[in-house]
Amino acid sequence: MQIRDRRSVVLGLIALATVTGFTHASAQDDDVVHIVSGVVKHVEMGSKKLIVKSDDGVEHTIKWTGKTTWRGTKGSGQGIEEGSKLSIRYTEKAGEKTAVGVRDISKVTKKALE
Repeated sequence: MQIRDRRSVVLGLIALATVTGFTHASAQDDDVVHIVSGVVKHVEMGSKKLIVKSDDGVEHTIKWTGKTTWRGTKGSGQGIEEGSKLSIRYTEKAGEKTAVGVRDISKVTKKALE
């Protein structure tokens, strides 16, 4: 096996372990975790809710809690603005979506397009 092939396998395994660990650490065993990516249409800091318009045009209202993990932000919704591009992992119970993890991908998307 060549070094480049080994590196690809190792990076793939690390990515899989990270995603799997993130999901299991953040949600209860009986919860199904969904992922949505989209642009922030509105942020309600007081009620801890985001309205995100996904790439397919659907608007999702997703709340966050003290257990929600944040990446690429200052945490707890700080620094999230209308127009930011987010990737959100969430659970849904009785029609209410609760964020497990939020990642601001605005900078990642911008860098990839450069």
